[in-house]
Amino acid sequence: MDRSPPPFFRQGPSATVRLLLFAALAIALLITDARTGLLISLRQGLGTLLYPVQRALLVPRDTARAVLAHVDETEQLRKDNTELRRLETENARQLLLAEQLAQENRQLREIVQARERSTTRTVVAEVLFESRDPFARRWVIDKGLQHGLVAGQPVVDSRGVIGQVTRVFALSSEITRITDTNLSVPVQARRTGLRSMASGSETPGRLSLRFVSAHADLIEGDEIITSGLDSLYPAGLAVGTIRRIGRETGSQFARIELEPAAQVDAARWVLILLAEPLVMPAPAGAETPSVKSKRAGARQAKPQVQP
Repeated sequence: MDRSPPPFFRQGPSATVRLLLFAALAIALLITDARTGLLISLRQGLGTLLYPVQRALLVPRDTARAVLAHVDETEQLRKDNTELRRLETENARQLLLAEQLAQENRQLREIVQARERSTTRTVVAEVLFESRDPFARRWVIDKGLQHGLVAGQPVVDSRGVIGQVTRVFALSSEITRITDTNLSVPVQARRTGLRSMASGSETPGRLSLRFVSAHADLIEGDEIITSGLDSLYPAGLAVGTIRRIGRETGSQFARIELEPAAQVDAARWVLILLAEPLVMPAPAGAETPSVKSKRAGARQAKPQVQP
């Protein structure tokens, strides 16, 4: 009876014999390749065949590196653009203030004893979105009470007057643009000094001058600037340029339309002037309001003697 294992379970040579056989074969190939170089062509062929496989395996790594590099470059460009916009707004503010101070100082020295004006503190803000009211010209910005904003402060950009702050919250504020019909700004013509009030026009994106005589010395192209009479907007800020003058027969007033100097419909960054009321020192010997009120109260409290 045959007791040999089936062919499936036959192991052939032992593991030790196979180890020695393959070790001898490897040593022989190493010696042959080192002396004759017969395997160089074989290695080059295998390398050529495996190169596409290697490149395919590196695609995920290269893609991940490219995506990370693109994200880093985009973030750096965004930071650079933000810084450039801030610098542009600050430089424009300095130019506007320089011209304004030159005119005001010259006029004040001729009329009264002028004092040096201090530079107005400012806050750069970003426009978040526009008000939902289609009939109002309002923007919401990302600065509020925490940044020193209060209602009534003027808002400008690198070209001229944008409007003013009308509502303030803790971390955001609402500004009304100069093209709103409910907002008026005291202005004057740079060429002639004629004073008037500028407010929003019926034409979207335009301004109009109110109550200007039909015979006023104004022509198309005249620059309109703030007059500073309201103690809110500094004098000399650009407001707009006259684009159309309509003089109707029988009317005492002209219809004057301005094109705003500022980007009232496309500004992304605005500058809020943190205007503070100017407190004038009381003259020598003058009574303060508190002293006057005390004396008035004492006079009212004094009993009257009936005859």
